[in-house]
Amino acid sequence: QVQLVESGGGLVQPGGSLRLSCAASGSIFSIYVMGWYRQAPGKQRELVATITKSGSTNYADSVKGRFTISADNAKPTVYLQMNNLKPEDTAVYYCNALLRTVQTSNYWGQGTQVTVSS
Repeated sequence: QVQLVESGGGLVQPGGSLRLSCAASGSIFSIYVMGWYRQAPGKQRELVATITKSGSTNYADSVKGRFTISADNAKPTVYLQMNNLKPEDTAVYYCNALLRTVQTSNYWGQGTQVTVSS
């Protein structure tokens, strides 16, 4: 059974920073892509950033230059460093992983709340 456990959310003032972590555990044979998505109240879930096993990254235009995704394949854990946070970044952030156990499947974490407010 695969688990993705997120941590690092919280309340921060505009302009502040947070670092999210997501640790994957279970009988994982290989992880192909890990990433972060977010969902604000009344809105659809949207991609924030992804990183492949080889280290290629992809970002939503709204977070480019402010957020940085990284991964430690040995743990395996994915991180999201969020700088210069804005109120519009307020959302539940979900970790996602495309990985292989006995088959290749998509997995989600339980979500962590990020609130940007003064």
